[in-house]
Amino acid sequence: MNGLTDTILKMMDTTQEPEDYKGEDGLMYCGKCHKPKEAYFPQGKELFGRDRHPSECDCRRAERERLEKKESEKKHSDEVERLKRDGFTDPAIRHWTFGNDNGNCLQIEKAHFYVEHWETMKSENIGYLLWGNVGTGKSYFAGCIANALMEQEVPVCMTNFAMILNNLFTSAEGRNEYITRLCAYPLLILDDFGMERGTEYGLEQVYNVIDSRYRSNKPLITTTNLTLEQIQHPQDTAHARIYDRLLEMCVPVCFTGGNFRRVTAQQKMHRLKKLMEGGESQ
Repeated sequence: MNGLTDTILKMMDTTQEPEDYKGEDGLMYCGKCHKPKEAYFPQGKELFGRDRHPSECDCRRAERERLEKKESEKKHSDEVERLKRDGFTDPAIRHWTFGNDNGNCLQIEKAHFYVEHWETMKSENIGYLLWGNVGTGKSYFAGCIANALMEQEVPVCMTNFAMILNNLFTSAEGRNEYITRLCAYPLLILDDFGMERGTEYGLEQVYNVIDSRYRSNKPLITTTNLTLEQIQHPQDTAHARIYDRLLEMCVPVCFTGGNFRRVTAQQKMHRLKKLMEGGESQ
């Protein structure tokens, strides 16, 4: 008990700095902000023979709040880093953000809408089927959603079926366990859907992932170079049951416009030509 009493008494001590002073009320005051560093117990009560206890002055409170904010920001930053390390199979996706958007994607407002209404999208199991030509910004659009949600500490997995099929073949964990883990993410994004090999085994695993995601009642976003006509009118039963699930889960969003990748390549070619001609300094 003596040890406990000593600990409590130490907690009740008020640290005095050289500039602190006693006020007319007998309490110690901070020499910087001139607010009391002590307070009396109510109604003249005492504890262990003490009639007062420590109290935060304004500058001590500001310092505590600063340290708490710093710790909170670090904790948030570490969690976002963990989510991105776990959720992206390609590190380049980290840079596909709303802040880095160059304005070329005409549909980007739909990505903003999805993030802003995430709780509704999640509760009502609403996803996107992003379709259109190569290089029109579908993957970037999906990456913006993934990064924005991760910044809110929402776990997201953005991968593709080539990676999934490879993991199913080589992973030490069982197929069901791996698919269950994929379906545990609040949002799953499948990039370049339809580019995987159309083998019987591949199509069966694609269906298993899509169907398991459907049964988990969690949203799915897919990007594909297939046309909506191809998705709505598949050529065989194997593809039909996959596409039917997708269309039930995902709202189609058409991506039109030029090939952004081709434009970027042309700009780099033009830049290199100028450098080789000596028209610009390095």
